[in-house]
Amino acid sequence: MDAAQQKFSNAVWEKALLYWVPVLIYAATIFYLSSLPKPHEQLPEFLRDLSDKFLHLLEYGILGALWYRAFRWASGPRIAASAVLLAMVAGSIYGITDEVHQAFVPMRTASLLDWIADTLGSAIGARGLSWIEQCRRDQVSGRSVDQTTPVS
Repeated sequence: MDAAQQKFSNAVWEKALLYWVPVLIYAATIFYLSSLPKPHEQLPEFLRDLSDKFLHLLEYGILGALWYRAFRWASGPRIAASAVLLAMVAGSIYGITDEVHQAFVPMRTASLLDWIADTLGSAIGARGLSWIEQCRRDQVSGRSVDQTTPVS
């Protein structure tokens, strides 16, 4: 392998580690928590009083942001241009698989409302991170942030 190919290969691995591995680790953590019969017992005390749907929003908001990061920065330009949409779809699909998985766990059930909260959380996380990146780009370039302009 010549130097150019080696450099390209290293860059691909670096992007995979930096962007895709966090998605996989976080998704595996969700899977683990979903396999517990009483996951609320594993939560820190301050989170136990929060609404179940809010926790789904938060959990999948983080996953949506991680999906967005990976699609935006570790994929080709065509995929990067649709990173928000892809992150939302990926989060929603993962939410479906999570709910199906829970249907087979003792003392757990699959819930349509949980899946809706998962999907909404993914959308908020992906769109939120996209908006933050746009604000940063606008600050660097000296432009004001236009609240109505969609961000890719």
